[in-house]
Amino acid sequence: MKPIKFKEANKNLLKPQSMTDDECSSLWVYTDGEQCISCWKMNWKQRIMALLFGRVWLSVLSGQTQPPVWVDCDKTVFKQE
Repeated sequence: MKPIKFKEANKNLLKPQSMTDDECSSLWVYTDGEQCISCWKMNWKQRIMALLFGRVWLSVLSGQTQPPVWVDCDKTVFKQE
């Protein structure tokens, strides 16, 4: 999956200087000061694998703990009120 910029994005998180472009890239997010939301696009193979197996894996590069996270599949998570 690749992170993509989206309409609501209001901050660009830059990759750590200690990592190469192959290891990490910048990440556009929406933040309200309490959470950061990013958007990721699947290629065709990943879409088929998700359809067949119904699984999405999440890895957070911290190693010691898992911060609270959530994963969703929808057109948008920003609901119009």
